[in-house]
Amino acid sequence: MADHSSTHPYHLVNPSPWPALGAFSAFVLAAGTIGMFDDPGRWWMIFPGLALALSTMFFWWRDVVSEAQVEKAHTPVVQIGLRYGMALFIASEVMFFLAWFWAYFNAALFPTIQMGGIWPPENVLTFDPWDLPFINTLVLLTSGTTVTWAHHALREGKRDQLIAGLWVTVVLGITFTAFQIVEYVEAPFSFTGGIYGSTFFMATGFHGFHVIVGTIFLSVCLVRACKGHFTPQQHFGFEAAAWYWHFVDVVWLFLFCAIYWWGAGEIAPH
Repeated sequence: MADHSSTHPYHLVNPSPWPALGAFSAFVLAAGTIGMFDDPGRWWMIFPGLALALSTMFFWWRDVVSEAQVEKAHTPVVQIGLRYGMALFIASEVMFFLAWFWAYFNAALFPTIQMGGIWPPENVLTFDPWDLPFINTLVLLTSGTTVTWAHHALREGKRDQLIAGLWVTVVLGITFTAFQIVEYVEAPFSFTGGIYGSTFFMATGFHGFHVIVGTIFLSVCLVRACKGHFTPQQHFGFEAAAWYWHFVDVVWLFLFCAIYWWGAGEIAPH
């Protein structure tokens, strides 16, 4: 395709196999997931689609990085479009979590007779919100501070502080995930034990998945920062990761206040 960069600031993307392969990967992954749920003994069915999806993401994002670093295609006008795209993606994620909050509050505010007319339902022990959940809240809020530190360091051209801030943020993200695993192992209720368990694990579990995605996102930014890819003038990749991480922080604050604190019942013994 001809180079149009000299006549206008827009980026005309070269033909790419990744959109079609990404759609096919999503289909294979969905089919494998359904097969695994239908028969847990066929757990292996999820891996072909997962491998295809991860490979597609790796090579597609590699091409996007190349467009920015090698082709210099991410002009100021293109970066505005990328920012709009990331903002709309985060807006769609807000709607995604709104569905889980809706399910939780619908059950909590209007408990049925089957639940005993109370929330949490009868015989359900909950977590102490000021124990591990509060520690995880401090961990995640601290990580929001360190990623902001890294962002300001980048804008001021302080590369060492950028790398240090990203390192601390990634470690805090991993710490949060580790603590959540401990919490799930010690949970006094199960996913299949009723409405409380299902809404709790769906809401906090999907948030945990987003934390893992955000940690990977920031880890890639850390590698790119070490390679000198970011400049004070051009660093949308890092900016997108920081936006995503702050979104994850805000969602957790709502989860902590609504599920762990407001929705707490009889505390499970340690």
